[in-house]
Amino acid sequence: MNCHYCDREAAFAADSDGLKVGLCEDHFRERLQELAEADGLETLKEQVDVDRAE
Repeated sequence: MNCHYCDREAAFAADSDGLKVGLCEDHFRERLQELAEADGLETLKEQVDVDRAE
């Protein structure tokens, strides 16, 4: 699978309702940063039940 934004190999893939989208590491980090800046990261953590390693 290739990245949704470029032709590089996808390092991460998201699947929602049968639709898969791949992201390379660079674009994954960019999108994650955008979510963090928009306060969407906290909402995303709640939706996917992310556990932190302590």
